Amino acid sequence: MNGKLYIVATPIGNLGDMTQRAVDILRECDIIAAEDTQNSMTILTKFEIKSKLVSNHKFNEANSSGYFIRELLNGRNIAIISDAGTPCISDPGYILVRKASENNIDVIGIPGACAAVTAVSISGFDVKSFVFEGFFPRENSEIKKITQKLKNNPGISIFYESPKRIIKTFEIFAENLPDCNICLCNDLTKKFEKIYRGSPVEILRELEANPSAEKGEYTIVAETVDRPQSQIQSTSQSIESVIVDVMIKQKCTVKDAINYIASDSLYNFSKNEVYAASLNIKKMFEK
Repeated sequence: MNGKLYIVATPIGNLGDMTQRAVDILRECDIIAAEDTQNSMTILTKFEIKSKLVSNHKFNEANSSGYFIRELLNGRNIAIISDAGTPCISDPGYILVRKASENNIDVIGIPGACAAVTAVSISGFDVKSFVFEGFFPRENSEIKKITQKLKNNPGISIFYESPKRIIKTFEIFAENLPDCNICLCNDLTKKFEKIYRGSPVEILRELEANPSAEKGEYTIVAETVDRPQSQIQSTSQSIESVIVDVMIKQKCTVKDAINYIASDSLYNFSKNEVYAASLNIKKMFEK
């Protein structure tokens, strides 16, 4: 008789979020396929779990799946866990799940913490549906694709991001999607959990002012909305040229030009759009 494959969610920070069912499954199964065996020892030690621990990460998953499938076909029960949260959600596991289903092995989900779902639940947005995009892209071509997608498809999108890239990512949001609404979650469920809310520009300023911004993990919940046609047409003008023109005519700084343009109804630009354009000017001069 085949064994069963369990997909076991573990806490994303606070160990108090570990469910009793998850503890029972991990104790009773024969093998635990762990994304990082060292990281997993914290949970296993805490809950006195003695099951055999075997590495199953993104670099060896394709090869190790053969071993796990043989064990399952020999009647052993296996649980997959990731470093935090629910396996297979931007984490290893899907290859083993797919091969298990191909071999008529039962795959059973043991629900629990998930950073994406936790973040969207506290966003305050009207969430009838959402798109989970995984980690925000790093390549310029992929960044261009995703920002264009967000512009053309209003709704709720969720991204993960590393602390070392969070400011860079919000510069991209500020430049390309200045009027979207953001709920940015840092270190969910942990002692120093912090939630940022506002436009990309507002959050970027908070991040830049926070000396601890490059610590912890981030989940971005972005709400993009339809924009009035008149506003879309107005932004087809070069806001950068308007900023420079105002600076010359008013003999003022970039900051003063931003405030001047945003407050003058003749321009029909939002402050966020003007600030985003100022970031673009800064980039041009850095080249």
